[in-house]
Amino acid sequence: MGRLLDHKASSEKRVRLYDLAAILWEPTEKTTPDKWGADNRVYPPTSGKPGQRDPLLTPYIVPYARGFDDNRYTRNVLVTGAQSGKTETILDVIGYRCDTRPVPILYVGPSREFLTDQFEPRLMGLFDEAPKLKRKLARGKRMKKTLKRVAGVTVRLAHAGSSTALKSDPAGLALVDEYDEMLSNIKGQGDPLGLVEARGITYADFMTGITSTPSQGMVETEMDHESGLEFWGVVAPEDVTSPIWRLWQEGTRHHWTWRCPHCREWFVPRFKCLSWPKTATPAQARREAFIECPRNGCVIEEVHKEAMNAEGIYVAPGQTVNVDGSVLGDPPDTTTLSFWVSGLASPFVSFGERAETYLKALASGETDKVQTAVNAGFGEVYTPGGGDVPEWQEVAKLKAPYLPRTLPDQALFLTAGIDVQKNRLPFVIRAWGARATSWLIDSGDLWGDTSQQEVWDDLADLITQPIDGLQIRLVFVDSGFRPGKKFAVPEHRVYSFARRFPRFVFPTKGRRTQTRPIIQSKIEVKADGKTSKYGLTLHLLDTDHWKSWVHERLRYPHIREDGEASLGAWYLHGETADDYCQQIVSEARTTSPTGAPVWVQRSRENHYLDCEALAAAAGYQLNAHRISPGSRRKDDDKTEPKISVPDANGAPKAEAESKFDRIARLAAGFNGL
Repeated sequence: MGRLLDHKASSEKRVRLYDLAAILWEPTEKTTPDKWGADNRVYPPTSGKPGQRDPLLTPYIVPYARGFDDNRYTRNVLVTGAQSGKTETILDVIGYRCDTRPVPILYVGPSREFLTDQFEPRLMGLFDEAPKLKRKLARGKRMKKTLKRVAGVTVRLAHAGSSTALKSDPAGLALVDEYDEMLSNIKGQGDPLGLVEARGITYADFMTGITSTPSQGMVETEMDHESGLEFWGVVAPEDVTSPIWRLWQEGTRHHWTWRCPHCREWFVPRFKCLSWPKTATPAQARREAFIECPRNGCVIEEVHKEAMNAEGIYVAPGQTVNVDGSVLGDPPDTTTLSFWVSGLASPFVSFGERAETYLKALASGETDKVQTAVNAGFGEVYTPGGGDVPEWQEVAKLKAPYLPRTLPDQALFLTAGIDVQKNRLPFVIRAWGARATSWLIDSGDLWGDTSQQEVWDDLADLITQPIDGLQIRLVFVDSGFRPGKKFAVPEHRVYSFARRFPRFVFPTKGRRTQTRPIIQSKIEVKADGKTSKYGLTLHLLDTDHWKSWVHERLRYPHIREDGEASLGAWYLHGETADDYCQQIVSEARTTSPTGAPVWVQRSRENHYLDCEALAAAAGYQLNAHRISPGSRRKDDDKTEPKISVPDANGAPKAEAESKFDRIARLAAGFNGL
């Protein structure tokens, strides 16, 4: 009887082995991870989105999944926000490889709890959803929580805190998930990526996939004038604490790019493209948030997202986009394939929800919540603010009892700072007195397309209109932003405007740091692109110096201990808006690990701070800091205090005649007004 039972068991075992062999010998169709997922995965009715798997719901992750078949690369890096669909794509890759080209797979999560409570149940769901994998999965005693056998190979789950698991078996494919969170969990134990990649030495086509939301760093954008796209710039590794971001910038640096549904220009969506009403509550922002096209200011709403994602493409620095949407040129030469996509592209979270989460985090006053909103919400690194920057309510206390567009008796001359945006010209007019004491006289926005003439005519009216009989003495206009398209004429509107008022309007460009606060440079190009006989003088400004100068004045005492007014104080008129005060403290100064000064944006609007920095530089150029106490302005037809002003070439004279303002008005008249 025992022999019969043993024979029967042996026969059943042979049958199972034959069945498994038959499954393994089934011919496999050539496919891709995303197509495999669509053909083989069906979500159960109990899931949040039952039915057939649709990878094109998140088309921005499809190129990442297909990158595992590109043998030019040894690493495949994806940086994105939360709720972007990356885990489902990782499951597609695992299923695709187990079914079509089985190799041992090592999946590394950030913690043991993440593996057992979150990922392992979803992995088992994959094996149950896909009929092909369900037949190939070895169940019973050989299946453990962190070790599965599929098609004769292992799928091992490990976490960074267990070096034993990371050193256990060779692997043909490694997948590292939530890399930044992983390194924060293993403080002091080193980088597990080296251990992971050591598992693949025996496999010629071994590749490591690394995904994560980023953490902290000091990263800025840079404009690619060939493509017209704004890419993330590469920074020194020591300036970025986010491990995934450092890996990403070592690679091809592909950016997910949308096409505006209105102007049809391509752009890279990111946090600063998200707009909502200035004074909106979180709930109002949820209802009214939209994307502002950075190319032409078009309003893009949530309803446009699906179509933009469907048409979206990845573009790397050095590549351009053709009219039909095809990408031309090769990406950077590297063995790391890297992708970045904004959390704004997620179909699972609306623009409004992202804005609401961010505003709630700001309102909480907790830095950790703000960082989470930026990292998880937008897939961007968070730069913690530094320095002792006052709150805007403290700035509002600098108001003095005088009205806008009226001059205090001590004011001697006026300067203006003009910022240039695509759809407006923010401006500040400031009066100056003894030892650089200054008063805000006017501020606001001149609205209009800055690539067109009309708004510049409005600016001409503004700066030539006397205030209490006093003309503006010097105007600095930021020329760092170029209106119009990338194929517009080289000379932009700022230079053309400066030529209309060559004695008191000068273009500027900001630099992070330089040897002097102001450096003058000649521009020898006319509006038509030809060489000019009389060039413009461009003023290069040390932005760190001038923004710091403004912030230093915010806590400058108005009254001395003896009760007299302080020299060098910085005043606001009595009707200064809260928005102005908020923008003045919209940036904070900090330093990078290399010691370089970095200005961190704390809120979205910072234009008045830029304008005040320009107006301050103009005041310095006029030697406002050298005006002696007791100086008073007199009637317009009498002699004024002798103030240094730039001549036609931009060089300061030792002294200026009192008739400078009248000459400036005459010059303006001869130049087209």
